[in-house]
Amino acid sequence: MRFHNITKDDMLNGDGLRVVLWVSGCNHCCQGCQNPITWDPNGGLLFDQKAKEEVMRELDKEYISGITFSGGDPLHPRNLSEVTELAKEIRERYPRKTIWLYTGSMWEEIQNLEVVRYLDVLVDGEFIAEKLDKTLHWKGSANQRVIEVQETLRTGKIVLHER
Repeated sequence: MRFHNITKDDMLNGDGLRVVLWVSGCNHCCQGCQNPITWDPNGGLLFDQKAKEEVMRELDKEYISGITFSGGDPLHPRNLSEVTELAKEIRERYPRKTIWLYTGSMWEEIQNLEVVRYLDVLVDGEFIAEKLDKTLHWKGSANQRVIEVQETLRTGKIVLHER
């Protein structure tokens, strides 16, 4: 897996202060995307042990609420395995931290992936420039959904995250 950045103390990509891992690789290539530089799965840097340790050092901080996987698309075929393993490790090591993930895929397409079991919140759907709404929290366009993953898995019905 490759990545472009590890953002620290982020308040824009989920509840609380977060670490954001911006992965490389996206097949959605949405017009008007805020991060087209992350589309190339060969771009950025190798997510090696040093990068992983940096993420964990940030998550060790008591005031950090959790991690957000973004990009690019964390569910791109080149990312899925490593994002799944990292999310699993974070869930086990930091059970009180939340895990958010942004993807251009729809819940209905990815709900059975292993990674979903480790997520608290999923923001799904491609960014659609014509549906841009800057008043929305944690999403760029009105078609996207901010889903409470564990409650959705329990009930079998999509439960939206309320601010």
